[in-house]
Amino acid sequence: MTPPSRAELVAHLVRTGIAGHVNTPRQSNLRHYRRLCHKDPYYQFGLTFGHEWSFSEVLAVMAKRCGVVADEEHQWGIDTIDPDRTVDALESVADRLASAASRRERVMFATGHPKNLLETYQEWKDALVERGCEVVTAAAGYSYKVMNEHPPYRRVLVWHEGVGLVVDGSHPRHSHHPFAMRAALQDLTERGEAWPQLVIADHGFAGAAGEAGVPTIGLADCNDPALFLAEYEGKVHTTVPLDDGYLTEDYRPLSAYVLHGAGLW
Repeated sequence: MTPPSRAELVAHLVRTGIAGHVNTPRQSNLRHYRRLCHKDPYYQFGLTFGHEWSFSEVLAVMAKRCGVVADEEHQWGIDTIDPDRTVDALESVADRLASAASRRERVMFATGHPKNLLETYQEWKDALVERGCEVVTAAAGYSYKVMNEHPPYRRVLVWHEGVGLVVDGSHPRHSHHPFAMRAALQDLTERGEAWPQLVIADHGFAGAAGEAGVPTIGLADCNDPALFLAEYEGKVHTTVPLDDGYLTEDYRPLSAYVLHGAGLW
């Protein structure tokens, strides 16, 4: 496909709902912000914060960096992601990918949204590999148990064409947990191998990498404040605001825009 212009991409984001008026309900956003403030691990993505964030402060950061409605009285209904903030962040991603390609960095990709974002990560990974970057994988087969989710409860780290994700034994699973990324970094350390110089991920994969000090790019929905706060505090290089629950093909113009901007198209 032909890479879109910035205006064309903004229009696409709004038309699909990846940005603009999004499907993520306002009440979900506010509930998640409160749970993060209460230090619920499921919403912290493996991150710790230097600041004791209040609900009002979290909402203010999300309004500024993501584009949600800033008014605390807006409690119900739709919420928003500013498409220009999305594209600004994607341009930052493109710049970072260009740097990774020029330096032939070691890169790692992983996703807690395998049904939605896996193809995007694979496209970026393949483009970097063509420029001489090394894709890092580790701790394949590492498993952990989760509760309060739909069974089966065992999660196993697998690498699908170089992109990490967790499965329940047979099916890819949505995941917020940081455990798999922590295991991957620990495995590299124990084997005496260098950590990645760049991680591109989401949810707990991105949070754990940023917490460990690895340069990290994260993709995050407007009900997932942790990565935006981590970017604010300097633990994440860039957090891209977008609705992360759409079909794979809906993200292809976004992917093409990044690759073209990085000179990898």
